[in-house]
Amino acid sequence: MKNLLLSLLVVVMAACQTKVKNETSEVEDKTVEVEETTVSTVVNPNLATAEDLAGIGLEMETINTIVENRPYLTMNDFDSLFADLGAADKEDLYRKVFVPFNLNTTAEEDFKLIPGVGDRMAHEFEEYRPYLKLDQFRREIGKYVDETEVARYEQYVFVPVELNSATEEDILALPGVGSRMAHEFEEYRPYENLEQFRKEIGKYVDDKELSRLERFVFLKQE
Repeated sequence: MKNLLLSLLVVVMAACQTKVKNETSEVEDKTVEVEETTVSTVVNPNLATAEDLAGIGLEMETINTIVENRPYLTMNDFDSLFADLGAADKEDLYRKVFVPFNLNTTAEEDFKLIPGVGDRMAHEFEEYRPYLKLDQFRREIGKYVDETEVARYEQYVFVPVELNSATEEDILALPGVGSRMAHEFEEYRPYENLEQFRKEIGKYVDDKELSRLERFVFLKQE
């Protein structure tokens, strides 16, 4: 009897170890799956060098077209260059290169230029206007898609910032604005008018870049 109980105990312990091992494997598999979930970077055609564009697999003819016709004040300007592309080729290009849309002023129909955005999602983008911060966009659109998809959408849009009250985080969320330029935005506060912004920020960038940056800001009317 003693030997029988001992044998049963060994069998039960082995079964438990096997179960734990299987559960651990499942957890490990899920972890790997999460780690492999990444968001591909979308390049801004106003900022990318020819080398950057080549690095994401664009052909030289396309690269030359992009470089020679910039700057693009809107995505519609950029899109007009590729009117002859088929829908699939255009979507493939826009998954790599895109001029971000102003969330508060872009026509609902234009949002559908964003790869993977159809009628329903374009409507949701417009539904929650006005957006005061990008966090608001994350919260509202996060009701319909997961965090990875929200992060992908973020690369295609921006929320203009109020020059005198925007936080550094708000400014850094603007397309192509790094920590140095964010510092300059804040350095000259308070701004009395946009002409002052043009004068001060124009010390650091050329006219083309200044025109691009001006799209991202506004001043609250007293």
